[in-house]
Amino acid sequence: MNVLITGATGLIGSRLVPILYAQGFKIKALVRDPEKARRMFSEPIEFISGDLNDASAIDTALQGCQYLFHLAADYRLWVPDPQTMIHTNVDGTRLIMERALEAGIERIVYTSSVCVLGSNSDGTPANENSVSTIEDMISPYKKSKFMAEEVVMKMVIKKNLPAIIVNPSTPVGPGDSRPTPTGTMILNTARDGGMFYADTGLNVAHVDDIAMGHFLALQKGKIGRRYILGGDNLHLKELFTMTAKTTNKAKPRFKVPSAILYSVGFIAENLAKIGLIKEPVATLDSIRMAAKKMYYSSARAEKELGYSHRPAVEGVKDAVAWFKEMNMLD
Repeated sequence: MNVLITGATGLIGSRLVPILYAQGFKIKALVRDPEKARRMFSEPIEFISGDLNDASAIDTALQGCQYLFHLAADYRLWVPDPQTMIHTNVDGTRLIMERALEAGIERIVYTSSVCVLGSNSDGTPANENSVSTIEDMISPYKKSKFMAEEVVMKMVIKKNLPAIIVNPSTPVGPGDSRPTPTGTMILNTARDGGMFYADTGLNVAHVDDIAMGHFLALQKGKIGRRYILGGDNLHLKELFTMTAKTTNKAKPRFKVPSAILYSVGFIAENLAKIGLIKEPVATLDSIRMAAKKMYYSSARAEKELGYSHRPAVEGVKDAVAWFKEMNMLD
């Protein structure tokens, strides 16, 4: 059983690798820096140097494989040139799916995101049938993931692409080396505490549960079907509170008005544009997104795949423990 993974060095991908290895798969990974990637894993992996727009490297990586997990994506809340994100997330997805078809790949698991789905204005959890349009996608990242999922779905319908789509919510847990935007919030709160919070909510799941959901999708998923891989729906104050408890730091007490948030986002973006800071701590897009409570249900994945998730607090505790082990709390 030969499988290719893109995004193996990312948060979810790095936790998927040991699951696949334990199941007896021979693993190949398409990575930009094989030497750096080798230092991340104890499992025997064949690394192919390249990226999502390198057709030759993709062909080499797919050779001899029966299965493909496509997790790689440019995931940033702020990007100086949105077209670079489109090039990776949309054009790169199209290319690897076309090459997978030519290579005769038997089953593909494509990692989309819950961000492409609609959300319910009353705060109830949305599901895979929640309607959204490209106009609903606020940030460049959301737009690119929406467009990429459309590419995959059209190829399923028109070209019989054997792809199953998974829509992870917000993964937290060990291995968040970058860290992700949510991981950054957890890291900062665990290190310094936090008195303030925004009036928003999100779905949080342990990264290992989401990784296992990918494997279950390969096993049991229906071609062309979406599966939300999520966890607990939490208000941001709840997430900050459970994080602060892990290190006995100050809990959040004050809700920040939207007007202040927009001012912070505006200033931060402009400082980043002129090069005074590397990335803004908040962006106008992220603040607009925070106006909605992004709650979701994993009922379909639970019923059809046998997916399950542990309480979100376990993911937070494991994330903080890993940050501590990596000396990132100092």
